Amino acid sequence: QVQLVESGGGLVQPGGSLTLSCAASGFDFSSSSMNWARVAPGKGLEWVSTISSDSTTFYVSSVKGRVTISRDNAKNTVYLQMNSLKSDDTAVYYCRRGGERGQGTQVTVSS
Repeated sequence: QVQLVESGGGLVQPGGSLTLSCAASGFDFSSSSMNWARVAPGKGLEWVSTISSDSTTFYVSSVKGRVTISRDNAKNTVYLQMNSLKSDDTAVYYCRRGGERGQGTQVTVSS
């Protein structure tokens, strides 16, 4: 079955960087568009970024220029590199394929 396992979250100071990873299995990864979404405290699910099967990328405006999504089809892994982190980036980050998602990884931006 489809499995999506996120990792790489943690506590980081404002202005810092983190790289999230999502290891995928149970489906044809290289042919799939992959997404990152987040749930901030007290808010709903927000789409963050998408990478298509041909590695075309899309970002929500609030992270554009600070975040890079990438994929390694040999490792069935999608990444989210986040720089210049702000307190507003504090959230649980989920890797998604269509309606499926992993367990999430917590990112906390705080001094």
